[in-house]
Amino acid sequence: MSIDPRIDSRAAIGIFDSGFGGLTVMKAVQKLLPHENIIYFGDTARLPYGTKSRETILRYSMENASFLIQQGIKVLVVACHTACSFALEELQQKFDLPIIGVTTSMIEQIGQLSPRGKIAVLGTHGTIGSGAYQNAIKKLLPKAEISPIACQLLVHLVEEGYIDHPITAMAIFEYLHSLKNKDIDTIILGCTHFPLLIKQIQQSVGPRVQVIDPAQFCAASLQKLLKARQLINPDKGLPSTQFFVSDDPEKFRILGNTFLGHPLPEVTSLKNINYVFEI
Repeated sequence: MSIDPRIDSRAAIGIFDSGFGGLTVMKAVQKLLPHENIIYFGDTARLPYGTKSRETILRYSMENASFLIQQGIKVLVVACHTACSFALEELQQKFDLPIIGVTTSMIEQIGQLSPRGKIAVLGTHGTIGSGAYQNAIKKLLPKAEISPIACQLLVHLVEEGYIDHPITAMAIFEYLHSLKNKDIDTIILGCTHFPLLIKQIQQSVGPRVQVIDPAQFCAASLQKLLKARQLINPDKGLPSTQFFVSDDPEKFRILGNTFLGHPLPEVTSLKNINYVFEI
């Protein structure tokens, strides 16, 4: 695939999420593509998306994408599983630039990842209720046995910083004990908060169950896309990272340290720059 002359390879990768969780996707991208500039938008004023209607999530996603595209990004990553479930196809149809979702790349490889097709999907109420994961997996593995589990409380526990707390271990046990007799071989972490709990989840289900973080597959897919379109940033210096939120930048900065593993630079609230979304 040849280079698109309309797109600057030095432009940033845009990433949006309903709030903090997409930082786990950003972390995976930075590990694989350390020289890429990134603009991240967390829609913290309107989280969580997992309890909202399809129409609301679609509108929010369009607005988020519009904001990032107006910043001159070269590719958009939808890092929210719920937004991917309800809005990814519409975003790809509306906007004229490469758009990938955190869910897509992993699902494309599900046949290799789950040898017996006995799969549990952990997500928010919105992601699980949409049926997007279940339907996509069934298209590739019609005989798959899928156990979807809505784990909304885990999102709040992560955001409260209770990652290694006994109450989180108890919540994980309550959510996953129904899997004990289903002989699953694979668990998909269908929420970007859940990779922070991967150790606890793995301990709960045992070593014979593979626990998958889709962010790793998303980053690999992004790298492949940028190489194919000759959009890898040629500059090898320190990349630029910008963070925007729709509410409470200080909370985002503090929690961001938990998700990325290092302090965040300045976080800009859209309220303070008088920005109005346009789609």
